[in-house]
Amino acid sequence: MKIYLVGGAVRDQLLLRQVDERDYVVVGSTPEEMLAKHFKPVGKDFPVFLHPKTKEEYALARTERKTGRGYTGFTFHATPQVTLEEDLQRRDLTINAMAMDEQGQVIDPFHGQKDLQARVLRHVSAAFTEDPVRILRLARFAARFHYLGFIIAPETLALMRTMVEQGEVDALVAERVWQEWQRALTEPNPEVFIEVLRECGALRILAPELESLFGVPQSPMTHPEVDTGIHMLLVLQQAVKLTSDPRVRFAAMLHDVGKGVTPAEYLPKHPLHEENGVALVQALCDRYRVPREYRDLAVLVTRYHGLGYKVIQQDLAQAKDVLDLFEKLDALRRPERLAQFRLACLADVRGRPGYEDKPDRGVWLEEALQTARSVSVSSLNLGDNPQGEAIKAALHTARIKALAQVIENITSC
Repeated sequence: MKIYLVGGAVRDQLLLRQVDERDYVVVGSTPEEMLAKHFKPVGKDFPVFLHPKTKEEYALARTERKTGRGYTGFTFHATPQVTLEEDLQRRDLTINAMAMDEQGQVIDPFHGQKDLQARVLRHVSAAFTEDPVRILRLARFAARFHYLGFIIAPETLALMRTMVEQGEVDALVAERVWQEWQRALTEPNPEVFIEVLRECGALRILAPELESLFGVPQSPMTHPEVDTGIHMLLVLQQAVKLTSDPRVRFAAMLHDVGKGVTPAEYLPKHPLHEENGVALVQALCDRYRVPREYRDLAVLVTRYHGLGYKVIQQDLAQAKDVLDLFEKLDALRRPERLAQFRLACLADVRGRPGYEDKPDRGVWLEEALQTARSVSVSSLNLGDNPQGEAIKAALHTARIKALAQVIENITSC
């Protein structure tokens, strides 16, 4: 039995990045031997075990053979005769196909170190085309390592395009698409994930709602970038600068999808794009079974970012509109919603050339929300036996009055 550290842990160690997970491959062993050494089996399709103490993953060296479409169409072969090089050859990228022995020596049969130095994401072999998930994974790695200057090798991008043309992307299941997309939202440059999918042709299949934004004009008076797709990418960049919350990044990315269906005769204006965008966001979220906390925020930002922009501008804000926004966001019960919504709207404002340093004029809304929430039934003089509608109307009136005072105090400063 020989044990090697493999994959991302080796790559990140060589890049001097923090290593969060360590995976190992075991050469020359059997499931019976692993069990005898008290490893716990967890793999269903091929033998993977957890170390009895560290709980890190140890997989028996294996080969694989394509037997059908999609990422599930494989059979695996794991025996003591499978070599380390054979195991590494089945991996996606050269920078992920390196191993390290117990003495710290790097085994690199596919020149991953050379590609690390050259900052290139390159496939290991033509077997790359057999698993469509690798398109998503490569796009995610591009989003992760963009800041280091990594690019995709031209021949690898050509393979990705071939996979799309041959319909491999159509075989992807919703859970795997969302899993990679969600992880991409946590990377330093998630906009690169979208750009790579578009460049290889996968975006028009996986997210036509986003693909349709490119080439759609907006007024250059408010959008110097003009192209709505470019605006979407710039907004996503700004969202990354503002927050690590992937829910906010997701909502910011989708906020203008309604502009992709604006009739040509209205362009470059986009009347009703907020209302039109809601159904598109819901369709995308349904397709990939997006968690509710992502979906709900994305719908709210898409539908109400125009109202948000109006109330965030202190000189334009009216108390009734501010309370209307709070109620639509359900922020009186869920105050965290306002903070998320504000960040997405700020990313929208800053996601335009020349607007990147626009000040955050919405900070005052947090104080306004606390003021509105502090107005309670007990603070009102409602007389004897008030009815439900009377209580609701009185609360509404009192909150508008309190918010009007907040706005007056701010604008007079």
